[in-house]
Amino acid sequence: MTKVTLLDGGLGQELLRRSSRPRTPLWSADVMLNEPELVRDLHVDYIKSGASVVTLNTYSATPERLQRDGAFEHLEALHQSAMSAARQAIEFANVPGVTIAACLPPLVASYRPDVSLPYEETLDTYRRLVALQAPAADLYLCETMASISDALAAATAALERGKPVWLALTVSDEQPEQLRSGEALSDAMDKLAPLGLEAILLNCSHPEAINAAWPVLRGKGQRIGAYANAFVSVKDLQPGGTVEVLQARKDLDPVDYAEHAMGWVNNGASIVGGCCEVGPDHIKALHTRLTREGFL
Repeated sequence: MTKVTLLDGGLGQELLRRSSRPRTPLWSADVMLNEPELVRDLHVDYIKSGASVVTLNTYSATPERLQRDGAFEHLEALHQSAMSAARQAIEFANVPGVTIAACLPPLVASYRPDVSLPYEETLDTYRRLVALQAPAADLYLCETMASISDALAAATAALERGKPVWLALTVSDEQPEQLRSGEALSDAMDKLAPLGLEAILLNCSHPEAINAAWPVLRGKGQRIGAYANAFVSVKDLQPGGTVEVLQARKDLDPVDYAEHAMGWVNNGASIVGGCCEVGPDHIKALHTRLTREGFL
């Protein structure tokens, strides 16, 4: 039986829920700047819930997003603070074997590959982020990749460091055989296959969309996995907007989410976790199922 790696869950939405600060386009970066202890404590909660990988809270700390929101001068400080929070959490939780995933997110906006930068500019920025996060990175997680071009740029930059690289693609909730760019998931898999990635995953899509897309991942020769979101829809989120416009589903409690994730595990996934609106309780329920069924 293949052993499964359990990722953490979403950071941004959970941090906003715990924070008393007003919502801003900086999103989780605002919390990272002003309430880093919340980030540390959320990491601890995920570790205590059973996660063996914690992801740096740098998703919204890209040069492009910070420049747009008038906070570019905080780029290096945000990354330093995120690394410190993750390291402190591992120390505080005192659970052996926990590793840190560096985060390479969409540079301009989630779910909107139409506003992405040209490939060479994208590659240069990812190289900068890779270097900033290198001191803490046990592996690099390129996540919520909505186009083949962005995925190739993030993967190329990360692979240059010689550490394990996991790449997570986000698929259309309405047409799960496609990335959110409209490109075929099968084409993305074919173009990523020669790179030597340690794992390819699906993330930040409805679990039902991941279920439908799952057959495309199988049989490609590397580890596969998934971590879904629990949003009702992402259509209303615009570049530079706040996440207040997004709503969490009411029909995806921890037990329901674990059921979806176990379906992926029983069909070849060796990495599972959660994305936006999937919190510590969801990860705890998934850990319970994985333990009970012998996958941990």
